[in-house]
Amino acid sequence: MEFNLPTETIDLPSKGLIYPENNPLSSGQIEIKYMTAKEEDILTNQNYITNGTVLDKLLQSLIVTKINYDDLLIGDKNAILVAARILGYGADYKFTYNGKEEVVNLSELETKPLDESLYTKGVNEFSFTLPTSNNEITFKLLTHGDEVKIARELEGFKKISSDNTPELTTRLKYMITSVNGERDAKSIRDFIDRAFLARDARAFREYLNKIQPDVDLTFFPSGSTRSASIPFGISFFWPDANLS
Repeated sequence: MEFNLPTETIDLPSKGLIYPENNPLSSGQIEIKYMTAKEEDILTNQNYITNGTVLDKLLQSLIVTKINYDDLLIGDKNAILVAARILGYGADYKFTYNGKEEVVNLSELETKPLDESLYTKGVNEFSFTLPTSNNEITFKLLTHGDEVKIARELEGFKKISSDNTPELTTRLKYMITSVNGERDAKSIRDFIDRAFLARDARAFREYLNKIQPDVDLTFFPSGSTRSASIPFGISFFWPDANLS
Protein backbone atom coordinates (compact mmCIF):
# COMPACT_ATOMS: atom_id res chain seq x y z
CA MET A 1 0.00 0.00 0.00
CA GLU A 2 1.39 3.38 -0.98
CA PHE A 3 0.93 6.63 0.92
CA ASN A 4 1.35 10.17 -0.38
CA LEU A 5 3.72 12.08 1.86
CA PRO A 6 4.22 15.83 1.40
CA THR A 7 7.72 16.99 0.46
CA GLU A 8 9.51 20.30 0.04
CA THR A 9 12.39 21.37 -2.20
CA ILE A 10 15.16 23.15 -0.29
CA ASP A 11 17.67 25.58 -1.80
CA LEU A 12 21.25 24.78 -0.81
CA PRO A 13 23.56 27.62 0.35
CA SER A 14 26.26 26.34 -2.03
CA LYS A 15 23.86 26.58 -5.00
CA GLY A 16 25.36 23.22 -5.99
CA LEU A 17 28.46 24.94 -7.37
CA ILE A 18 31.10 22.60 -5.91
CA TYR A 19 29.40 19.32 -6.75
CA PRO A 20 30.27 17.45 -9.98
CA GLU A 21 27.67 17.66 -12.74
CA ASN A 22 26.66 14.01 -12.30
CA ASN A 23 25.90 14.58 -8.61
CA PRO A 24 22.21 15.33 -7.88
CA LEU A 25 23.38 18.03 -5.43
CA SER A 26 24.79 20.03 -8.36
CA SER A 27 21.24 21.25 -9.03
CA GLY A 28 21.55 23.42 -5.92
CA GLN A 29 18.41 21.92 -4.43
CA ILE A 30 17.38 18.88 -2.42
CA GLU A 31 13.99 17.34 -1.69
CA ILE A 32 13.03 16.34 1.84
CA LYS A 33 9.85 14.92 3.30
CA TYR A 34 7.89 16.04 6.32
CA MET A 35 8.68 14.33 9.61
CA THR A 36 6.59 11.35 10.70
CA ALA A 37 6.39 9.17 13.81
CA LYS A 38 9.31 7.18 12.36
CA GLU A 39 11.57 10.23 12.61
CA GLU A 40 10.43 10.87 16.18
CA ASP A 41 11.57 7.32 16.97
CA ILE A 42 14.98 8.25 15.56
CA LEU A 43 15.12 11.34 17.77
CA THR A 44 14.57 9.23 20.90
CA ASN A 45 16.94 6.40 19.94
CA GLN A 46 19.41 6.29 22.85
CA ASN A 47 22.14 4.57 20.81
CA TYR A 48 22.05 7.35 18.21
CA ILE A 49 22.02 10.00 20.94
CA THR A 50 24.95 8.41 22.78
CA ASN A 51 27.18 8.05 19.73
CA GLY A 52 26.30 11.50 18.39
CA THR A 53 24.71 10.35 15.13
CA VAL A 54 21.07 11.14 15.88
CA LEU A 55 20.78 14.28 13.74
CA ASP A 56 22.51 12.62 10.80
CA LYS A 57 20.23 9.57 11.08
CA LEU A 58 17.27 11.94 11.10
CA LEU A 59 18.37 13.80 7.97
CA GLN A 60 19.17 10.58 6.14
CA SER A 61 15.62 9.46 6.83
CA LEU A 62 14.11 12.75 5.65
CA ILE A 63 16.08 13.29 2.43
CA VAL A 64 14.16 12.08 -0.62
CA THR A 65 16.73 12.96 -3.29
CA LYS A 66 19.03 10.02 -4.01
CA ILE A 67 22.42 11.30 -2.82
CA ASN A 68 25.55 10.10 -1.08
CA TYR A 69 25.10 11.72 2.35
CA ASP A 70 28.88 11.93 2.80
CA ASP A 71 29.03 14.35 -0.15
CA LEU A 72 27.03 17.07 1.64
CA LEU A 73 28.89 20.26 2.46
CA ILE A 74 28.55 21.20 6.13
CA GLY A 75 26.77 24.46 5.26
CA ASP A 76 24.30 22.65 3.01
CA LYS A 77 23.61 20.14 5.78
CA ASN A 78 22.91 23.01 8.19
CA ALA A 79 20.33 24.40 5.77
CA ILE A 80 18.59 21.02 5.58
CA LEU A 81 18.57 20.79 9.39
CA VAL A 82 16.87 24.17 9.69
CA ALA A 83 14.33 23.34 6.98
CA ALA A 84 13.55 19.99 8.60
CA ARG A 85 12.94 21.68 11.96
CA ILE A 86 10.57 24.21 10.40
CA LEU A 87 8.62 21.52 8.54
CA GLY A 88 8.47 19.28 11.59
CA TYR A 89 7.77 21.65 14.48
CA GLY A 90 7.35 25.15 13.09
CA ALA A 91 9.60 28.18 12.71
CA ASP A 92 9.62 29.45 16.32
CA TYR A 93 12.54 27.95 18.24
CA LYS A 94 12.53 28.58 22.00
CA PHE A 95 15.62 27.94 24.10
CA THR A 96 17.41 29.20 27.18
CA TYR A 97 20.56 31.29 26.75
CA ASN A 98 22.46 32.74 29.72
CA GLY A 99 19.47 32.06 31.93
CA LYS A 100 16.98 33.86 29.69
CA GLU A 101 14.36 32.39 27.39
CA GLU A 102 14.98 33.34 23.78
CA VAL A 103 12.83 32.85 20.68
CA VAL A 104 14.27 32.75 17.17
CA ASN A 105 12.12 32.66 14.05
CA LEU A 106 14.04 30.11 11.98
CA SER A 107 12.27 31.14 8.78
CA GLU A 108 14.03 34.51 9.04
CA LEU A 109 17.55 33.03 9.04
CA GLU A 110 19.44 34.14 5.97
CA THR A 111 21.87 32.30 3.73
CA LYS A 112 25.36 33.80 3.76
CA PRO A 113 26.16 35.79 0.58
CA LEU A 114 28.07 33.73 -1.98
CA ASP A 115 30.72 35.20 -4.28
CA GLU A 116 30.23 32.91 -7.25
CA SER A 117 33.27 34.38 -9.03
CA LEU A 118 35.49 32.44 -6.61
CA TYR A 119 33.94 29.11 -7.60
CA THR A 120 34.71 26.81 -10.52
CA LYS A 121 31.56 24.87 -11.36
CA GLY A 122 31.85 21.26 -10.19
CA VAL A 123 35.21 21.77 -8.45
CA ASN A 124 35.67 21.82 -4.68
CA GLU A 125 39.01 23.59 -4.58
CA PHE A 126 40.06 27.18 -3.91
CA SER A 127 43.33 29.14 -3.81
CA PHE A 128 44.71 31.42 -1.11
CA THR A 129 48.04 33.19 -0.61
CA LEU A 130 49.10 33.18 3.03
CA PRO A 131 49.76 36.88 3.74
CA THR A 132 52.79 36.59 6.03
CA SER A 133 54.79 33.71 4.51
CA ASN A 134 53.50 34.19 0.94
CA ASN A 135 53.06 30.44 0.57
CA GLU A 136 50.39 29.48 -1.98
CA ILE A 137 47.85 26.92 -0.82
CA THR A 138 44.80 25.28 -2.32
CA PHE A 139 42.05 23.91 -0.12
CA LYS A 140 38.64 22.25 -0.17
CA LEU A 141 35.44 22.85 1.77
CA LEU A 142 34.72 20.05 4.22
CA THR A 143 31.90 17.58 3.66
CA HIS A 144 30.03 15.38 6.11
CA GLY A 145 32.31 12.50 5.09
CA ASP A 146 35.38 14.59 5.95
CA GLU A 147 33.91 15.49 9.34
CA VAL A 148 33.39 11.80 10.14
CA LYS A 149 37.04 11.03 9.30
CA ILE A 150 38.24 13.99 11.38
CA ALA A 151 36.18 12.85 14.36
CA ARG A 152 37.65 9.35 14.13
CA GLU A 153 41.19 10.68 13.95
CA LEU A 154 40.63 12.94 16.96
CA GLU A 155 39.20 10.00 18.91
CA GLY A 156 42.42 8.15 18.15
CA PHE A 157 44.45 11.02 19.58
CA LYS A 158 42.31 11.00 22.73
CA LYS A 159 43.01 7.31 23.28
CA ILE A 160 46.74 8.01 23.14
CA SER A 161 46.62 11.16 25.26
CA SER A 162 43.58 13.06 26.51
CA ASP A 163 45.81 16.14 26.81
CA ASN A 164 46.77 16.11 23.13
CA THR A 165 43.85 16.53 20.72
CA PRO A 166 45.13 18.72 17.85
CA GLU A 167 41.74 19.58 16.37
CA LEU A 168 42.80 22.70 14.47
CA THR A 169 45.78 21.15 12.68
CA THR A 170 43.87 17.93 12.01
CA ARG A 171 41.10 19.88 10.29
CA LEU A 172 43.65 21.83 8.27
CA LYS A 173 45.18 18.56 7.06
CA TYR A 174 41.84 17.49 5.64
CA MET A 175 41.18 20.88 4.04
CA ILE A 176 44.49 21.83 2.42
CA THR A 177 45.08 20.05 -0.88
CA SER A 178 48.41 21.57 -1.94
CA VAL A 179 51.20 23.87 -0.76
CA ASN A 180 53.17 25.76 -3.41
CA GLY A 181 51.93 23.24 -5.98
CA GLU A 182 53.00 20.20 -3.92
CA ARG A 183 50.12 17.74 -3.42
CA ASP A 184 51.95 15.00 -1.54
CA ALA A 185 50.01 14.29 1.68
CA LYS A 186 53.17 13.95 3.78
CA SER A 187 54.53 17.29 2.56
CA ILE A 188 51.23 19.01 3.33
CA ARG A 189 51.11 17.54 6.84
CA ASP A 190 54.72 18.50 7.48
CA PHE A 191 53.98 22.07 6.41
CA ILE A 192 50.97 22.31 8.73
CA ASP A 193 52.86 20.85 11.68
CA ARG A 194 56.10 22.80 11.23
CA ALA A 195 55.67 25.88 9.05
CA PHE A 196 52.07 27.12 9.14
CA LEU A 197 52.43 30.47 10.94
CA ALA A 198 49.74 31.35 13.46
CA ARG A 199 49.13 34.69 11.71
CA ASP A 200 48.65 32.89 8.40
CA ALA A 201 46.34 30.33 9.99
CA ARG A 202 44.16 33.10 11.37
CA ALA A 203 44.00 34.89 8.02
CA PHE A 204 43.09 31.62 6.32
CA ARG A 205 40.24 30.97 8.78
CA GLU A 206 38.89 34.48 8.17
CA TYR A 207 38.98 33.95 4.40
CA LEU A 208 37.36 30.55 4.76
CA ASN A 209 34.53 32.02 6.81
CA LYS A 210 33.86 34.56 4.04
CA ILE A 211 33.58 32.07 1.18
CA GLN A 212 32.07 29.03 2.91
CA PRO A 213 28.41 28.51 1.97
CA ASP A 214 26.17 28.29 5.02
CA VAL A 215 23.13 29.57 6.85
CA ASP A 216 23.77 32.43 9.27
CA LEU A 217 23.09 30.52 12.49
CA THR A 218 23.48 33.46 14.85
CA PHE A 219 21.06 35.58 16.85
CA PHE A 220 21.18 38.60 19.15
CA PRO A 221 20.48 37.64 22.79
CA SER A 222 18.04 39.83 24.69
CA GLY A 223 19.66 43.12 25.66
CA SER A 224 22.87 42.40 23.74
CA THR A 225 24.39 44.05 20.69
CA ARG A 226 26.71 41.08 20.08
CA SER A 227 25.57 38.03 18.17
CA ALA A 228 25.81 34.46 19.49
CA SER A 229 25.45 31.02 17.94
CA ILE A 230 22.04 29.40 18.01
CA PRO A 231 22.35 26.23 20.13
CA PHE A 232 21.79 22.92 18.36
CA GLY A 233 20.94 19.55 19.86
CA ILE A 234 18.05 17.12 20.22
CA SER A 235 15.90 19.88 21.72
CA PHE A 236 16.29 21.81 18.45
CA PHE A 237 13.86 19.30 16.95
CA TRP A 238 11.92 18.23 20.00
CA PRO A 239 12.00 21.03 22.59
CA ASP A 240 9.50 19.34 24.90
CA ALA A 241 11.18 15.95 25.02
CA ASN A 242 13.68 16.86 27.79
CA LEU A 243 16.36 14.80 26.05
CA SER A 244 20.07 15.39 26.50
